[in-house]
Amino acid sequence: MENKPYRTLLKSASDELVINKSRFICYGSPADSEDEALGFLKKIRSEHTDASHNCYAYAIGPNMGIMRYSDDGEPGGTAGLPIMEVIKARGITNCILVITRYFGGVLLGAGGLVRAYSQSAALAINACGTASVYPTKKYTVAVSYSMLGKAEYAIKNLPVIVEDKAFTDKVSVTFLVKTEEAAEVKNAITTALDGKCAFTLNGESLLPWKD
Repeated sequence: MENKPYRTLLKSASDELVINKSRFICYGSPADSEDEALGFLKKIRSEHTDASHNCYAYAIGPNMGIMRYSDDGEPGGTAGLPIMEVIKARGITNCILVITRYFGGVLLGAGGLVRAYSQSAALAINACGTASVYPTKKYTVAVSYSMLGKAEYAIKNLPVIVEDKAFTDKVSVTFLVKTEEAAEVKNAITTALDGKCAFTLNGESLLPWKD
């Protein structure tokens, strides 16, 4: 798998703030395609049909090949573009941010709007958290019950995510490891167990690893 790592949002989440009586609800979500991004936007719009504005920006593709944004009725350049600039500054892609505004009756001015939407975008990203997406392999390692303690100790100190343990005639531990670190991890486990283990590769995919 030759896909290069990239950074994205870890999960869908939201936060909010009030600036001069205007309420800004800050949403963010991972999105692996433009259709997924637009689906999230549609969902937020349907939840806030009475909002003054639902401004957004999204970037799709490891190299941000697709970038779209909208001021949704705010003065040109005061909402969508500032949101996009925060996405670019944080170096994340395959994501969408939607900032829902309920106007509070006090005009913020162009500069105030840019600051408000930039701050809102940063809040949304912080709420979601970020992750780096890497080519990842899933392995199952089978060991005898007598070697389980050694196996668990070795795995605990390695850069892996344990997904499952199954207990049959042997103990099978299923774990995720970044493809680039797979050989080193397998060697470390094999050494710790004096070669008394067997690995099965269950597949490879792109998966997020929390930053």
